[in-house]
Amino acid sequence: MRKLFRLKLVSVAAIFGALVLGCASTATKGPVTVLKGATMIDGAGGPPVPSATIVIADGKILAAGSAAAVRIPSGARVIDAAGKTVIPGLISNHAHLGIVQGTQSKPENYNREFIGSQLKQFEALGVTTVTSLGMNAPLFYTLRADLNQGKMAGADILGADRGIGVEAGAPPAAIVSIAPEQIYRPKSPEEGRAAVAEMSGRGTDLVKVWLDDFGKSLPAKIAPDIYAAVVDEAHKRNLRVAAHIHDMADAKAILGVGGDIVAHGVRDAPVDAEFIALMKQRNAWYIATLALDDSNFIFADRPEVGTDPLVAPWIHPQLKALISDPAWQARVKAAPGAANARKDLAMNKANLVTLYNAGIPIGFGSDSGVGFRIPGIAEHRELVLMVEAGLTPLQSLTIATSNAARLLKLDDRGTIQAGKRADLVVLDADPLQDIKNTLRINSVWHRGVEVRRN
Repeated sequence: MRKLFRLKLVSVAAIFGALVLGCASTATKGPVTVLKGATMIDGAGGPPVPSATIVIADGKILAAGSAAAVRIPSGARVIDAAGKTVIPGLISNHAHLGIVQGTQSKPENYNREFIGSQLKQFEALGVTTVTSLGMNAPLFYTLRADLNQGKMAGADILGADRGIGVEAGAPPAAIVSIAPEQIYRPKSPEEGRAAVAEMSGRGTDLVKVWLDDFGKSLPAKIAPDIYAAVVDEAHKRNLRVAAHIHDMADAKAILGVGGDIVAHGVRDAPVDAEFIALMKQRNAWYIATLALDDSNFIFADRPEVGTDPLVAPWIHPQLKALISDPAWQARVKAAPGAANARKDLAMNKANLVTLYNAGIPIGFGSDSGVGFRIPGIAEHRELVLMVEAGLTPLQSLTIATSNAARLLKLDDRGTIQAGKRADLVVLDADPLQDIKNTLRINSVWHRGVEVRRN
């Protein structure tokens, strides 16, 4: 792991005056830390604040703003962050845990040690909250509780329990090898309702359903009466439904029965007025997951993406060996699947911009943890692809922070504001100048504590 430049500690004498402006209360139980002098991107979409002061205590932000607006508490530990940029911790709305280790997908990967390592990697790369959107084993709930209670290190997690698939269909066993306890494959509406009831009883955050036959490569596809029953039962239990789709027809179908989150981008055709109207009627969210198709060819088309010194240390050795093999690269570049992925990515990018400009709420996710989508790295790649699509770096960062928090109905994170959790990423370079600078991480702060990144 490369050596990281550390922020410089500055000893400060007692400073007279009130503790912090803009705080509901100045009483703190623990030490106070101040990040001083960095440019602050608040995550809410506002203009960057130069030479900002961010005051942290008890895991939260006590105050944040310009140096003139925020006073430094007496006795605080002050960290000189001049020349750096601070953004909120990134929030993933679509990832997976315990599925692929290196190049191997097998049920045994869903274990505490491996998932713990994935969550530490997410956290070290500035992704401080992760949604594991389906294919979770019962261990998920223990992990979620332990993370929330601070009993283990790593990104916080939410999840969609097992999710609803179909026998001999999605999610395809050829791509993701999982145990029976990691997926429901109901054969009737009644079985679909029973599956939702079980997930609700365990305390799932969302319900996931797969509507896709992977380009007619799978012999089965979930029946409309089953997914309609799943959505209806989920709503009765105050749960929202996220849907895996590829084609616009499936996206319209799930929205037509009340779906809440389109969990992948539409990639077979340009989104039309009917689709936009359905999204607005449902107040539905859209997660493009541009990195999904990009990952199917990028390491072959552009090997330098995988050898970037900011990326390479985070790639599992087995995967690194595979994507570095010239023979593998040649096969992938020439494969029909790669050609299809390139086309899908182009359509996905265009549809993302169309929907953003139409006012559709956009979430953030890369489908990391499956295929060649590396936990944490795929999220930064998603930001790059969003900017390539036509969004500005500021718009993309806002989607990955405050928008992603709103999708999950988390009002305690996603922005750098007084009262929010101190989930912060300190960067050595300005991401508004080049979105790739989000990987130039100097330090990560999770719940107000600096993360050990190596």
